[in-house]
Amino acid sequence: MEARWPRTIVHADMDAFYASVEQLDRPELRGRPVIVGHPGARSVVTTASYEARPFGVGSAMPMAKAMRLCPEAVVVPPRFRRYQEISRKVMEVFARFSPRVEALSLDEAFLDLTGAEGLFGPPEQVARRIKAEVREATGLTVSVGVSTTKFVAKVASDFRKPDGLTVVPPDRVLAFLHPMQVGRLWGVGKKAEERLRRLGLRTIGDVARASRSFLEAELGSLGLHLHQLAQGIDPREVIPDREAKSIGAEETLEKDVIGAAAIRPHLLAAADKVAMRLRKAGLGARGVRVKLKSADFQIHTRQTTLPRQVETAAPIYEAALRLLPSFPLDRPWRLVGITAFDLGDPAPSQGDLFATPVERKQSNLERALDDVRARFGAAAVRRASELA
Repeated sequence: MEARWPRTIVHADMDAFYASVEQLDRPELRGRPVIVGHPGARSVVTTASYEARPFGVGSAMPMAKAMRLCPEAVVVPPRFRRYQEISRKVMEVFARFSPRVEALSLDEAFLDLTGAEGLFGPPEQVARRIKAEVREATGLTVSVGVSTTKFVAKVASDFRKPDGLTVVPPDRVLAFLHPMQVGRLWGVGKKAEERLRRLGLRTIGDVARASRSFLEAELGSLGLHLHQLAQGIDPREVIPDREAKSIGAEETLEKDVIGAAAIRPHLLAAADKVAMRLRKAGLGARGVRVKLKSADFQIHTRQTTLPRQVETAAPIYEAALRLLPSFPLDRPWRLVGITAFDLGDPAPSQGDLFATPVERKQSNLERALDDVRARFGAAAVRRASELA
């Protein structure tokens, strides 16, 4: 008898999305290695088609290296308006299956289909329908993973890419996860993976079998988090998207930090990201919220309102600094983030009227930096303070 599904969570991820859109619109590129990114040695790869990946080309790679690895690749500048147009069609398809759709980016989303079996059939059947309707609406393929948690569904969607479909029933979760390398665990980057391997933990099963006290002693709060994931435990809900009411940026830190001095650089980095996203969306914000997550996974937030809309990093960062003393800063923190809320279309005339000359110069500077990053990649320009 098939095990009962307590939840049915789908992760859908478009295959090499930007490159696939370019191949869709330009038939002469189909079957050829395509790199989406701005040409030039100092640029970086945005996306590579599956034809380019066997050569070792991947996202965020310096363009010069990518061209050395695959000199026959065709470099295509990104067309984000076109990608957004196709993304809207994809999200419309997802919305036909569930009102609980959490978009992670233009090309991937979680869907909560719990209780929808009566409408769409068992999990594998509904996953096949999603794939078919995305292809019909866009001409593109999507890889789909289905399981009982967000973590396992996301791992499953990547399991048979491209054009994959993997269903992991509740009674097969551990058998599916445990042979995989530890790098597949959420929150494990290259440094954390190296550290786990030095501890003799090479597979997810190794982490699951390790004692909680050992993992906590060696890795702190991250160890407990990884132990839960390795057991297939991930209670996070799918949070439906609504009309954008806020724009945020947050970072889970490799090491817990204590005190205002240690937190401030991460706030500044978050303010930069939030401001850039506000400008890209053509929005301004009248509110700033700071979020800190403690080593024991307790979330603390503080927020404030601003006298007028802002779209640059400086006033967002300054507001965050004013909020910082209200947190219990003597404890270790594992995540730092900023959210801008109370969003609206900036009024240029009012902005020009009330902005100081310094603020106007700052806005012009940050917009110029946006152009540089759009052309050469997000890492092309960094604050000197980030180099410390």
